[in-house]
Amino acid sequence: MPEYTAAEFVETAIDTVQKSGGGGSDWILHHIMDGRELDFEPFFTLHIPQLPLIFGIDMTPTKHVVFMWLAALLMLIIFSLVASAYKKSLVPTKLANFFEVLIIFVRDEIAKPTIGTGYDKYVPYLLTLFFFILFGNFLGLVPWSATFTSNIAVTAALALFSFFMIQFSGIKQNGLIGYFKGLVPHGIPILLLPLMVLVEVLGLFTKPFALTIRLFANMVAGHTVILALLGLIFFMGTIFVAPVSVLFALFIYVLEILVALIQAYIFAMLTSLFIGMAVHQEH
Repeated sequence: MPEYTAAEFVETAIDTVQKSGGGGSDWILHHIMDGRELDFEPFFTLHIPQLPLIFGIDMTPTKHVVFMWLAALLMLIIFSLVASAYKKSLVPTKLANFFEVLIIFVRDEIAKPTIGTGYDKYVPYLLTLFFFILFGNFLGLVPWSATFTSNIAVTAALALFSFFMIQFSGIKQNGLIGYFKGLVPHGIPILLLPLMVLVEVLGLFTKPFALTIRLFANMVAGHTVILALLGLIFFMGTIFVAPVSVLFALFIYVLEILVALIQAYIFAMLTSLFIGMAVHQEH
């Protein structure tokens, strides 16, 4: 692997900015958006092989899909190790001890308070959702990686899974007719009934929409701010702004670690809350 001097790194960065948008903001979008290659600049770029069409559908994985596979693989490996550790001893140690804290947190602080009776049936789904988002958020903080949770298609898919889980839970608990009947509050005047029905039906779809936008916007915002702060060095054309830009970018980066945890928590917590509202409509 060739060695690069500091001057060559700066020259490469300037060249990247110019080629990605002529010095504009397009280079930021280039690093945030999905693509067909894995960037390891200034070393090399790995192009993902093109797969043949299947029934006219392009099945070639993109950069975000590759990192979703990586997150899923890491989850399988890590939790297999955790399960193996519990088979040897019921007293958790090291890795198992660390993840037990998070698992108990999701069970006791998210599922139990928001769902109530019967919460244990939904804990596996909430754990999968929480850790998949958490792993995706943290993978995005690794150099030369990609944050697939900043892709609105990914967050929409996660919200869609939660939407079906919410409806399934409510219908299973209350029956099809009972569930939709319970959406409308009792004692509503007959003239307001059509309006309330419309509002409640729209509410079913605004919940996954809120989940989609919240995760997507927060993950995009943090990475955009970091890249914009670093970009000031090249936009202003002076090295004297570098200490300030790097210091603020480092601060935002540390803040992103907290945001990664909070957004995984919020997505799982709101999903659990919506499930609880669907299951226990009397409350």
